[in-house]
Amino acid sequence: MKFLEILVEGTSDQPTVRVILEKYFRLVENQDFRIHPHQGRGNLSKNPHQEPDPKHRGLLDLLPAKLKAYGSLSKDRCVVVLVDADDTPCQELKAELIELHRKLKSRPSCALFRIAVEETESWFVADPDAVKKAYPKAKISDLARVKPDSIVGAWELLAKAIGRKAENCSRADKTEWANKIAPHLDLDNPKSPSLKAFLTGINKLLLESQTNSETC
Repeated sequence: MKFLEILVEGTSDQPTVRVILEKYFRLVENQDFRIHPHQGRGNLSKNPHQEPDPKHRGLLDLLPAKLKAYGSLSKDRCVVVLVDADDTPCQELKAELIELHRKLKSRPSCALFRIAVEETESWFVADPDAVKKAYPKAKISDLARVKPDSIVGAWELLAKAIGRKAENCSRADKTEWANKIAPHLDLDNPKSPSLKAFLTGINKLLLESQTNSETC
């Protein structure tokens, strides 16, 4: 069994990832995995070998340095990076992350990169039934019309469905939504392609009998 070091953008992503690993994969936090939140998405440096700017603490800002540090991990550990595509096409960003991993002299032998198109809120928007179970008064008609993983302003759309004004919402609100909605996600038949890819990638890592670099 591999131990998973999960890197996510922020604290609001933690509850969702935790629920998935505990509920779907029956893993135990701190025994089978750890989740490391960051201060937002950040941006990849053009020079992955330079020291990160201490003023920038986003996931992608720190990723080259963190991957180099994880180069000393034992072979039974794997680094999993879950990041928002933002304005970068999904496949392009994934290719950049794979290339970054390849270029580093010190790097973890096992690394999995997965993209949540508009953060983990896109997984909630793709599953209106989960939103309705968490918030019985939610108006999910707009969510039901959205193609899964579309670029629609997922968290703003989710806030509206729940009855909140996006401009009044904070990261604490996003964390609350994740705590309430994530347990109701349909993980057996996920509606979101990026959620399905995340589940498939983790499952493959856990089933592998030999450690190798899983970077797709």
